[in-house]
Amino acid sequence: MEKALFLYSSREGQTKKILNYIKDELDELSCECRDLHEIDTIDLAQYDRVLIGASIRYGHLNKKLYQFIEKNLHQLKSSDKVAFFCVNLTARKEEQGKDTPEGSAYIQKFLQKSPWQPKLIGVFAGALYYPRYGFFDKMMIKLIMTMTGGETDTTKEVEYTNWNKVSSFAKKFMEL
Repeated sequence: MEKALFLYSSREGQTKKILNYIKDELDELSCECRDLHEIDTIDLAQYDRVLIGASIRYGHLNKKLYQFIEKNLHQLKSSDKVAFFCVNLTARKEEQGKDTPEGSAYIQKFLQKSPWQPKLIGVFAGALYYPRYGFFDKMMIKLIMTMTGGETDTTKEVEYTNWNKVSSFAKKFMEL
């Protein structure tokens, strides 16, 4: 059985939820799931496949992701079986192509900033958990959603993730 490492940088838990979904889809893998924020360097050679998922918050990926890439760049570049996905609320606009690497401004920014250029990249819509947010985050996210035509009822939790798209990505990950 192939051994896989799944790393995540998640703020509200949706990225980790997506990774766990992929893990369940790929029962032919022995998967280890770890929080990227708790790892400095790791021997990626111990794994047959590596998947990294990270979420966007206020337009940015967490700096810990970039630090991890810098510290592990040689290993990331030396494997053909390493993939990346990004989770953000803008990707809910599938009809505008915001859920594709080409149509995601966040992925384009990542590719410009990162010395690692993954061969397989996914973009998934996240979730909106208004009741879980503090006052500041709730108001800021409501403002952003107002400007982008999204949900503004702060009593709601809305999951925008397209699970069929996640399943398709999981299959592509296994084809690497």
